[in-house]
Amino acid sequence: MTYQIPLIYYRVMATKTHATDLDSSVRAFHALSDATRVQLLGLLRGGERCVCDLMESLEASQSRLSFHLGVLKDAGLVLDRKAGRWVYYRLNHEQVERLGGVLIDCCGPSKSWLKGTCC
Repeated sequence: MTYQIPLIYYRVMATKTHATDLDSSVRAFHALSDATRVQLLGLLRGGERCVCDLMESLEASQSRLSFHLGVLKDAGLVLDRKAGRWVYYRLNHEQVERLGGVLIDCCGPSKSWLKGTCC
């Protein structure tokens, strides 16, 4: 009986952690569902960029880019830093790698449901 409480606590905490990870993944994959945001990530692969550089590269207005960069930031895909009037953005490589792991875990070739068999 003394070991039941830690076991129950572990199961509850594991479920909450999984739900938090799932929510984070859903937000990140939603952020990737827009062509402008994917283009922004492509530009940030080369390193940190100022919003003014991103505006020029995408020929987009500051308000449009601010919206999309906000979505990417909320999803944890980009990080920012302010320097005076300018904001610089860079990829959050940890989140990108984590999402790659989610895809492999979910859709990797070793998953039986992808092989068309049930067992």
